[in-house]
Amino acid sequence: MNKLFLKIFMAINTFAIRISRGRIGSQLGTQTILLLHSFGHKSGKHYITPIAYFYTDGFYFLIGSNWGKDQNAGWYYNLLAQPHTIIEVKGKKIPVEARPAEGQEYDRLWSYAIEHHPPYQHYKEMTRRHIPIVVLKPVA
Repeated sequence: MNKLFLKIFMAINTFAIRISRGRIGSQLGTQTILLLHSFGHKSGKHYITPIAYFYTDGFYFLIGSNWGKDQNAGWYYNLLAQPHTIIEVKGKKIPVEARPAEGQEYDRLWSYAIEHHPPYQHYKEMTRRHIPIVVLKPVA
């Protein structure tokens, strides 16, 4: 996907989600979109990233497919460095703690994601890297 187009689209989508409190831009085809707040693990810069998510068993999770590219997205490294963050879902800010899914949990969540959005399997076939899954557990 064209990098400039993607950057512009993400900025417009973030604006639409925020201004409408999630009523516009939170549903793209079969995917639901949240806004992920993170801080650059090197720069310390605050980022807001629109990203597809799944919700099951009382927690959210993200697939780090990065469109099938050979490197992980920056947000993944940002969450590893600073796992306590905020997500915005349907206009509501939710504090969460992020952690990578591993083992059987990873396998279960990957199957869930593929069942609900089959294109993730194509992204997996496009890259040699392990595609991470990040669990976002709400905290009080």
